[in-house]
Amino acid sequence: MPKMIVSIDDVVIKEVQLTKERTTLGRRPYNDVVIDNLAVSGEHAVLLMSGTGVVIEDLNSTNGTYVNGKAVKQQALQNGDGIEIGKYKIKFVGDAASEGFDKTMIIKARPPVAPAPMAPPMAPAAASAPASPTAAAASVEHAASNMAPAAIRVLTGAAAGREVPLTKVVTTIGKPGVAVAAITKRQHGFVLHHVEGGGNPTLNGAGFSADPVPIKNGDVIELAGTQMQFVQV
Repeated sequence: MPKMIVSIDDVVIKEVQLTKERTTLGRRPYNDVVIDNLAVSGEHAVLLMSGTGVVIEDLNSTNGTYVNGKAVKQQALQNGDGIEIGKYKIKFVGDAASEGFDKTMIIKARPPVAPAPMAPPMAPAAASAPASPTAAAASVEHAASNMAPAAIRVLTGAAAGREVPLTKVVTTIGKPGVAVAAITKRQHGFVLHHVEGGGNPTLNGAGFSADPVPIKNGDVIELAGTQMQFVQV
């Protein structure tokens, strides 16, 4: 099944499976894929899926839709194409790539050799093969899932006292259109980085930027005039 991987500043925000014939992208909340950024039009673009593939069409957006760095009005997508909408980058992953990969593996596979009498089974040799990227990613996700639970506790403002559990790989905090930061769960801990907006965001009183910085229990984040504390027990 084709899908889109949405990221900003090389941080994956969401993955969206294309299950419908028509999937809309835009800033308005009724879109199938909502991208809350002022550079994105209310109804920015649409992905049309048919038996022959997936086509992206720009819906007369203000800032345009780009595929592989080129502005397009309508474009058939190929596996691996990069779509740019505002500051957001979307990687298109199509079905054809995985199907082609499977066929190639079948063609190149050698016929099994019958083992000699009393020979040990071949399973240990297969186990020694390098892990696939999918297996490696699963290993990282498993390691991250074993970390102590973490949350963001709001210290000031109307929501003071509220806690937001950090259960997802990426959690965004702040006010869209004003200042937004992201907290990403990695194999060895959590990192914080600035996504968009101004307001001089700080971590323990020192400014931070788009470069990820590690955070630990008790760290205080100030963003868009609100103080929050990273809590991990």
